[in-house]
Amino acid sequence: MVPRPVTPVAAARPVNVPLLAVAGAVTVANIYFPQPLLAAVAHGLDVTERTAGLIASAAQIGYALGILLLVPLADSARLRRLTSVLLALTSTALLVAAAAPDLVTLTLATLALSTTTVLPQILTPVAAVLAGPGRQGRVVGLVGLGLTLGSTLSRTVSGAVTDTSGSWRAAYGVAAVATAALLLVLPRRLPERLGTREHTSYAGLLAGLPRLLAVHRELRISALVGACVFAAFSVFWSVLAFHLAAPPLGYGPGAAGLFGVLTLPAALLSAAAGPLADRYGASAVSTGTLVCAGLGLAVAGLAPYSPVALVVGANLLVAGVSSCQVANQARIFGIGRAVAARVNTVFMLATFCGGALGSLAGAWLYAAHGWEAALLAAGACVGVAGLVVRVAARPAVPSCVRDVTREAGGIRPRIPQGES
Repeated sequence: MVPRPVTPVAAARPVNVPLLAVAGAVTVANIYFPQPLLAAVAHGLDVTERTAGLIASAAQIGYALGILLLVPLADSARLRRLTSVLLALTSTALLVAAAAPDLVTLTLATLALSTTTVLPQILTPVAAVLAGPGRQGRVVGLVGLGLTLGSTLSRTVSGAVTDTSGSWRAAYGVAAVATAALLLVLPRRLPERLGTREHTSYAGLLAGLPRLLAVHRELRISALVGACVFAAFSVFWSVLAFHLAAPPLGYGPGAAGLFGVLTLPAALLSAAAGPLADRYGASAVSTGTLVCAGLGLAVAGLAPYSPVALVVGANLLVAGVSSCQVANQARIFGIGRAVAARVNTVFMLATFCGGALGSLAGAWLYAAHGWEAALLAAGACVGVAGLVVRVAARPAVPSCVRDVTREAGGIRPRIPQGES
């Protein structure tokens, strides 16, 4: 019997960009809001600043695990049910973190909540699939703006809540309430499924991820560039609170969180990367954004005790990294809707593995050698990303190997012509 063709369920609903952007902002905030609190956590739990830095690394590692183990499900699972379960688990883990009696419990709770708060990486391919060809960069840019606002403003909110309440635990409580509130709105507004009703086992979804990376040059480029720039980003933000708290600056968690508000111009600017990627290509946009990120690190390193220079540097870094992220995702979503969640899994897994290494290296370098050493390491990461983009801009040599369309999830790989 010949099976009937399947109509993608996702096509039945228009894309609700504002809702997806807000939901992405709230959930991605759970990864970043602890960063300005690290000095307060170290003091409250009576541990060293280097040890408290494990919380930032646990958040990045957990997020990477969630992307690997949970995001691929979005290609075949029921989105509404998956979304509800993830939101409930994240809210519970946030409450456990708020009541954590020691650093071990807090680190484990952070690992758990960051593993389940992967909705941003499910909502982004949903938006791209529903937008359709020609508008993917624009829509990904708008949803990415929500993620950028969530990651930056979360630092401001958590710092302000900690200063007002006198306890870092209150910030975790606020995050739990905000995440749980999405349960009332988000699931019912999503399509039932992202793509087709394919009957692929969970093991099959995971087993196919390395094959996608091997087949698609676009995915390899984006994954490597994403890992490098996010490592640089994480180095900066994981040590900023320590740098601001140390003499001669001597600022508290509120000042570190204030950088979220002060980098709003950069966050808003990053939305323009989507239309630019649609028009000029991802590599051209990536080149400009990497220059921007490098300049930001240079400014922050050359004037380490100037609040104005630090704000300018943070803005340049946020604008560069966020815009580069949008360009990278616009590149990979051109591969096809049947594997949208899985290519995003591979890309984001690489990105947040880079982020975890950046957070860990940043805390170690700052403790051992200071602010300038940490920023030099971040600059080296940006330089590697620039080299990858430059090499990737060369035309790919067509290969005479067998057709790998079926192995790539049903999507025929494109041969880039100087642009991926």
